[in-house]
Amino acid sequence: MFSIYGLTGQVFSGTMEDMTRVRATDKVRSVPAIVSDDIEPRTTRTVAAAEASATPSRDDAVRAYVAMLPDQLDRGPLYHAEQIMQRNVISVFADDDAGDAWSTLHAHSIHQAPVLDITKRLVGIVSERDLLAVINIDGGRVIDSGARQVRDVMITPVVSTVPVTDIRRIASVMLDNRVDGVPITNDSGNLVGFVSRTDILRAVIVEPPLSLWR
Repeated sequence: MFSIYGLTGQVFSGTMEDMTRVRATDKVRSVPAIVSDDIEPRTTRTVAAAEASATPSRDDAVRAYVAMLPDQLDRGPLYHAEQIMQRNVISVFADDDAGDAWSTLHAHSIHQAPVLDITKRLVGIVSERDLLAVINIDGGRVIDSGARQVRDVMITPVVSTVPVTDIRRIASVMLDNRVDGVPITNDSGNLVGFVSRTDILRAVIVEPPLSLWR
């Protein structure tokens, strides 16, 4: 179950598929490739001919790879957010000075943080990149923040999910929304954790085998 929180509160609660349909109009459309009049487009026939002439063939490479695989693959356990999430979450407030928020992220060696309002309700997420767009840094110290607050640069509304969510679905939401982390909230909407891209990568390469098929 995913939720979307903004400055006005919770604006969505439902499945990832429902959220995708609701936010379909927000997706960035791809720009079609520009083909010069002076260059003959590659037809299906020319592409096929090029692939056929490759040595060794792609089919040979695939067969060689399959031959090296064991008879049965160990698919390992599934992972949910609660198994890999950071529980001691560093957060900032929407009314914080942008420079102070950057210093908080820098002091804890993190690149993004959930944003809360004065009632500690989730309202957004802010990254180091967002903050650097409005502050001046010199020698690791904030020189000027232009009186900008976190609310001026944070991403809102923000997608969150519950602790029992499959991390593959969380990874999909990260890609669709172009964010590097997803806040984890309980049934009451309180922030209880955070899953970053690093957490997911660690589950794939460090922890016991992660199932990518189930």
